[in-house]
Parts: sequence; C-alpha cells; structure tokens
Amino acid sequence: MRAAWIEPPVDANGRTILFCHGGGFQVGSIRSHLGLMRRLADAAVSRVLAIEYRLAPEHKYPAAIEDAFAAYRWLLEQGQPASRIALAGDSAGAALAIQVALRAHDERLAVPACAALISPWLDLTMRGASYDSRAAVDIFSKPERLAAMARAYLGRNQIATASIASPVEADLSGLPPILVHAGDDDITLDDSFLFADRARRHGVDVRVRVWKGMFHHFQMFSDLHESGESLIELGKFIMERAPGTIEAQE
Repeated sequence: MRAAWIEPPVDANGRTILFCHGGGFQVGSIRSHLGLMRRLADAAVSRVLAIEYRLAPEHKYPAAIEDAFAAYRWLLEQGQPASRIALAGDSAGAALAIQVALRAHDERLAVPACAALISPWLDLTMRGASYDSRAAVDIFSKPERLAAMARAYLGRNQIATASIASPVEADLSGLPPILVHAGDDDITLDDSFLFADRARRHGVDVRVRVWKGMFHHFQMFSDLHESGESLIELGKFIMERAPGTIEAQE
C-alpha cells in the first residue's frame, strides 16, 4: 500500500506512531490528514507512519483492517520494538487502530505501547444517544452520512454488531493504555463512553477527555486553540507510554 514517513523537527528517539486516517472507511488519504499527522508528530516527538489502506465501497470490510495490521506487522519485522510503537487514528481510523491492537493480541504478537484515539467511531450500529442528541450541533458529521458509510463498508453480507466491525463488541482484554479525545458536540461521543466502560471491565487503562463545544475530530482544524491543546496532551501521553531510547535510559 502507499505509505509515507512524517518526521518531527527533532530526533524521535526511536518512537513511531502508526496512524490510521479517518473518513468513514470510504474517503481520506495521506494528503487529507497530512497537517494533523505533522502536528501530532511534533507534539509526540515521534515519527509517524501514514498509510493509505484500501477504501470502501470497492474494498469492503475487512480489507482496511487487514492493511492496517499489515503495516503494524511490517514495523515489527523492521525491528521496531512494540514498546516504542503507538497507534493513533481519528474517527474510523481510531477503530482500525483498536483492531490492530486486538489482532496483535489474538495472534500473540507484541502489543503496541498505547493508543491515542480522536473522536473514535467504534460502534457501527450507532446505538448511542449522541447520534440523535448531537446531530444538530455537530457541524462536521451527520448520522445519516455515517450510516451510509457503514453500509458501504460492511456490504450486504455483514452485520454491524460483528466484533471485527465494531470494536465495542470485541473481547477487549489485552489492550494497551488508551487515551480518547472527543468533542461534546460530537455525534460519536457515546461510542467513547461505551468503549471505555467495556474496556475497563477487561482491566484496560482507558481515559476519556471531552472537549466542550467541539465537534467530530476537531483536531483536523489547526486554527482552533482546542485543537492544539488536544494534540499536546495526546503527544504527552504517547511520549509517556512509548518512551524513546533516550527517555527509556533516563
């Protein structure tokens, strides 16, 4: 698949973020998310591996998951320690990030050090009340659009409650520490709460921060003060959980 390295302005100390872009499994690319990934690379002092996984409707589920996991396995094969790999993604990309960690655990590979999720879309059934209560205030995403994307991604022969389609339905044991940032006006907000509740039952360390007045993946917009604050906090989390070579020695 097409991929790119995004380097921070200073030495990343051996730390890598595997970033899965959002776009409802149908749109998005390295180009569309380049600004976000550059700012995350800077905030986390990490190099970012950006990938362009196969998109629906031409490539239905689980093609995107297979591609994202292939990228993670490639990093391990290159000698990158899992303890210095962080997963990250926004919206649908956040779901792919979680699926990578789950599959690594299932296949008895080393699990990445942590995952940073931005406005995660983790429940393709869209059962949360926020899909209705935030529909009028989320200026970026609308429920009907996400529902159409879910249908295109799943195809006719799959169901949204399948654990590989909606991570909230999976056995979440074995996941690394996770930090979730979502907006209070985000239609997918309740996915974050449902996922965190279920993951904690499996002993997973999950923290959720909700940003007042913010919409679905507001971090895409660099001119927002909240966007910068969010990325700084996500970057700090990644540096703490996936220490680089120099930091680990300290």
